[in-house]
Amino acid sequence: MGYINIEFDNFLITTDKNKMDVLAIHEFLSIYSSWADNISLEKVIISVDNSLNFGLFHKGNQVGYARVVSDYATFAYLGDVYVVDEYRGNGLSKKLMDVVMNQSELQGLRRWVLLPYTANWLYEKYGFKKISKPDFYMEKYDSAIDNKKIIKKIPK
Repeated sequence: MGYINIEFDNFLITTDKNKMDVLAIHEFLSIYSSWADNISLEKVIISVDNSLNFGLFHKGNQVGYARVVSDYATFAYLGDVYVVDEYRGNGLSKKLMDVVMNQSELQGLRRWVLLPYTANWLYEKYGFKKISKPDFYMEKYDSAIDNKKIIKKIPK
């Protein structure tokens, strides 16, 4: 699968994993998001490595992000969607979502899943709704993981 580059008004949206600023993504997720507080850099690196990434850049600086985990046939999970505060209110989240939802490899999927902590109004524009059959939905969730600190042993 190749990557896309969409340029507009000094902005770039790309799926090129090598262009992702993992430190900027980690900073936003671990400090400013309401869903990934204190996530470790190691976890962010692993999630970027194993996802289809959509980076939003302004003059070379990463200012937004979204990622998709998918089998590319039936299912996709959309997560970690953000635009940093200074760039909000300019339609960039909509532009980012347009690119994600129109990505050719993600067309014709039976189900998309999203766990929004904020911006439900944005996702509703793309057809996301509350789960229609919540009694069919199951999850395995370990809340302790959200609060664990990764402790690395220092060699003696």
